[in-house]
Amino acid sequence: MDESLQTFTTLPTERQPGCPFDPPKELIEAREQSPISRYTFPGGQKGWLVTGYDLLRSVLADPRFSSRKELMFFPFYDVTGVEIPPAAPGEFLMMDEPRHGRYRKPLVGKFTVRRMRLLTERVEQITADHLDAMEKAGPSVDLVTAFAKPIPAVVICELLGVPYEDRDSFQEHIDKLMNGEASDEDQFAAYTAVQQYLAVLVAAKRANPTDDVLSDLTDTDLTDEELKGVSLLLLAAGLDTTANMLSLGTFALLSNPAQLAALRADPTLIDRAVEELMRYLTVAKTFQRVALEDVELGGQTIEAGTTVIMSLNTANRDPERFADPHVLDLRRQDGGHLGFGHGVHQCLGQQLARVEMRVAFNALIRRFPTLRLAVPAEEVVLRPEIADIYGMKSLPVTW
Repeated sequence: MDESLQTFTTLPTERQPGCPFDPPKELIEAREQSPISRYTFPGGQKGWLVTGYDLLRSVLADPRFSSRKELMFFPFYDVTGVEIPPAAPGEFLMMDEPRHGRYRKPLVGKFTVRRMRLLTERVEQITADHLDAMEKAGPSVDLVTAFAKPIPAVVICELLGVPYEDRDSFQEHIDKLMNGEASDEDQFAAYTAVQQYLAVLVAAKRANPTDDVLSDLTDTDLTDEELKGVSLLLLAAGLDTTANMLSLGTFALLSNPAQLAALRADPTLIDRAVEELMRYLTVAKTFQRVALEDVELGGQTIEAGTTVIMSLNTANRDPERFADPHVLDLRRQDGGHLGFGHGVHQCLGQQLARVEMRVAFNALIRRFPTLRLAVPAEEVVLRPEIADIYGMKSLPVTW
């Protein structure tokens, strides 16, 4: 066992002043020393922290590492003596096979490249509507509330069949669950409200199916409880991650004017720009896995039952995989980022997210060619980094 490896007793979260897009420097420095480090959880349990691209990708693809939350320890909470319940029915992100496949397989056909391309025209209309509203409200707005949050909210709610009049409350509840700032009481209240609403929605779709994903799923053997869990997972994933990619991506472009100018000059660059922003920002920044048996990883033995923390944002800045990894380069050729994960749990809605980002970024920078930050970059407020999703509280812009 290599005693020279660094040991972390807390997961670094603070980004450096003037570098809001870079992972914490302690994680970068750890990866420079070794792609794997020791980790001691709040309750004293021993674990590992993976920061290198190749090692992290191998963990995500290895069925010997489990996604089951009831087996895990967590970087910010002492769960010693606490019985962590298994994932609720339908919440397949925290399940292994075969339970994971039971929920994912009926959804795969709903999120194909072809079906998402067919949605492009509707995403363009939703985006145009919000840009119209921005223009009327301008010349200064908070891009998070005017643009980044509502566009994916409308898209995912339409896809699931959530009535228009319920979308604002849905967005508010999901935000409380995901943003890392709400109290435990507020999070529980938001979770309860969403669960109660979904129970009513599932019953309504069973009685009167409409043209949406949830109605389609009522024609499977999934129970009402399972449909609630699947719907909650899709809502949370479809709202929060894409919303933060739209706001952080705009912030990154405005902070890199040469790259923004290149995208304005060449709209065909948008596909590559989306992939590079996913790599550069990596909003889904941290995951955990648990070894189900002893596994050799990076020259170390990961003992059965040990939790491994995976720093995806650090892996996506690994110079062994990406040239000049801390540079935002919209013409980058070395793809293969882990922004959507990897393996059996790779993001189910990644093609939908790509469509939303392509449409929204291109439309925004063309509608507002003089778009700029309304405050100094250092005054832009990010969400607390304790949240699993890297995100923004507000982004004041003007034009």
